[in-house]
Amino acid sequence: MPPCRFLLASILLAGAPLATAAVVVDGRIEPGEWDGARHVTDFRLLQPLTGEPATLATEAWVLATPEGLAVAFRNVQPAAVPRTTQRTRRDQMGQQDRVNLMVDFDGDGRTGYDFAVSITGGVSDEVITSERNFNDDWDGDWQSATSQDDQAWYAEILVPWHVAPMSGARDGRRTLGLYLDRVVGSTGERFGWPDASYQRTRFLSEFSRVEVPHFSQALLAVTPYAVASHDIARGGSDAAMGGDLFWKPSGQFQLSATLNPDFGQVESDDLVVNFGAVESFFGDKRPFFTENQALFDVPFGSGNSRLLYTRRIGGPADDRSGQGDVQAAVKLNGSLGDVRYGVLAAYEGAAVGRDFVALRATRDFGNQDVGVMLTRVDSPYLRRRADVYSTDHLWTPAAALNLRTQLVVSDIEQAGVRRTDSGLQLRLDHELGGGWRQQAYFLHLGDQLELNDIGYLERNDFNYLRYELARRDTGLPESSGYSSHDWRWAASTRRNDHGLVIAHAAAVNRYSERRDGGSEYLDVGAWSPGYDDRITRGNGVVKVPGKIDLYWERDRPRRGAWSWQLSARANAGGLDGARGLSPRIELEPTLHLSDGLLLETSLSLQHNPDWLLWRGGDQLGSFRADTAIVSAGLQWQPGPRHELRVKFEALAVDARLRQAWRVGPGGRPVPVSATFTDFSLANLGFQVRYRYELARLSDLYVVYARGGLGEDGVSRPLADLLGDATSLRDDEQILVKLSYRFAN
Repeated sequence: MPPCRFLLASILLAGAPLATAAVVVDGRIEPGEWDGARHVTDFRLLQPLTGEPATLATEAWVLATPEGLAVAFRNVQPAAVPRTTQRTRRDQMGQQDRVNLMVDFDGDGRTGYDFAVSITGGVSDEVITSERNFNDDWDGDWQSATSQDDQAWYAEILVPWHVAPMSGARDGRRTLGLYLDRVVGSTGERFGWPDASYQRTRFLSEFSRVEVPHFSQALLAVTPYAVASHDIARGGSDAAMGGDLFWKPSGQFQLSATLNPDFGQVESDDLVVNFGAVESFFGDKRPFFTENQALFDVPFGSGNSRLLYTRRIGGPADDRSGQGDVQAAVKLNGSLGDVRYGVLAAYEGAAVGRDFVALRATRDFGNQDVGVMLTRVDSPYLRRRADVYSTDHLWTPAAALNLRTQLVVSDIEQAGVRRTDSGLQLRLDHELGGGWRQQAYFLHLGDQLELNDIGYLERNDFNYLRYELARRDTGLPESSGYSSHDWRWAASTRRNDHGLVIAHAAAVNRYSERRDGGSEYLDVGAWSPGYDDRITRGNGVVKVPGKIDLYWERDRPRRGAWSWQLSARANAGGLDGARGLSPRIELEPTLHLSDGLLLETSLSLQHNPDWLLWRGGDQLGSFRADTAIVSAGLQWQPGPRHELRVKFEALAVDARLRQAWRVGPGGRPVPVSATFTDFSLANLGFQVRYRYELARLSDLYVVYARGGLGEDGVSRPLADLLGDATSLRDDEQILVKLSYRFAN
């Protein structure tokens, strides 16, 4: 290194050399323990996003050690500022006093990792992609501890170097992207360093670049698991064994493998009764499919749409006889020079099993990033092969401007018939200054584009153009109950790929941060008359009137024993147009019985005077419907290793037929005599789960679960349906699962 460059680097990074003693992660900042660490004191107010100095003194120390990246926080919080002392389970932070360490191990703004620690020692970890998309499915292996005294509370974090893939070092040093912040639960304030925020268009790429010594750390971890279950509803017992292997000889190469992977037997999805044409989306908590997965997280399209949706692997079998049986899977992540790559392959057994393959590579060219992705699914039972090819490009000509483009092609062959189509998206983000910003977005999805063999696409045959102008206002008077407003104005148009107008729309919304630590959200949207080309599942388009959507939500963090969230919505989506507004209200109070025990409840009530449903073929029905969802949950953490969770959810729907329709010429609904009737249904989900943490990422679970779905061809009161739900026993089982991680 030239002498001038070495001198400049030494000046910039003074105070960050290798420590002479190991950091002890005990939550106490001992004298001399952090000598030589980089000392950060310039924390700025980022919620509300003013950039002013933090209102409470906050300081941090950052140190690269052979064991990992170590960070300590000292958070001054006198008695006048209440502390949130509720204990929480993993990945459930809420409005808590907490700190966040976010690291981009390659310093290129592509992938970041968030490690959060609450004042009570609760932890959460997330993967950050596409600048500001956070995904908490991943559970990493890292250490943390906290302590507190009368004036402040303290946190220490140690993140091993093997926790994530990373590119090679240069001249024995590594450039990290770092972001540190602290959240004050009682006020909702966030103090961060550097002055970056996920509320801006660019977040991950705005992390502070910090050079540290390079350390190589290897990991070999094997996590076998065993599950024993007894089916109470049908009789019979079952047992299964499997395991995950993670081998990371260096940051430049990491291998994951699994045999008979855990399908998340101890996790329970929320109840969903879906009458729409769009498939419900669920997250994935299987360790193999969350570890080192960020490279494959490639969004495409609106909502949750993406190229790789891991719930497909081991999802419903091709003959619909049950879930697919994933026998084995392997995943490689690594880097070759400036190229990062990933390979994922999974194999399902049995005659109806499928083979899945995904390949991904990216390269950073400074102000331009390029990525490619290939996926293939072979489905012998359906005589089907599905290939998808994608290329994505990010161009950042200036700090305030970036353009993302992506081209996707699907090539499907089934029973000798081949179909090929493409999709394209472009997104331009521009920070205008003074709190103003704008975004333009275009999406094209061909009418034969198919991604759902391994991906998730809400729909194809779609063209969408949207422009948004936004402004952030933080200059509110101290007398206001609000600390900031974030306004957005948007206009959009939707057409299918044959030129049919689905709708033109306009919307305005406002997200507000309140001085009591809570938040508020308002949204008003209006849609023009158009056509619904999805509701009949390919049996004709339906001409629909204009509609409106009004939404309000307010939440407040814990005060005394209570915290709560309240929302209200009124929307119209049937053939009555704006005259058929459907009101809905939802209240979610939480009673904090102690710091380790809370009771969560929720009640949602909706009346829909004009619920339009597909009834088969070209038949539709307008129903007057009422829906109620009641849920309750108990969380008890008597100690740091013990957790008891009780979750109850009951759903009831009562629908009375108003009018039957068929699709007439030009998509006009024509009234007809009904061939279908009223209906009602009840749905139950109930789980009691005890978890004992044997060690990090090693657990013993004992789970009792029950659920069921009851349907009736007559109208019935909601109270009766909710009562019936409590007696449903379509599924009932008790399960014991043991997993233990052996690591070097």
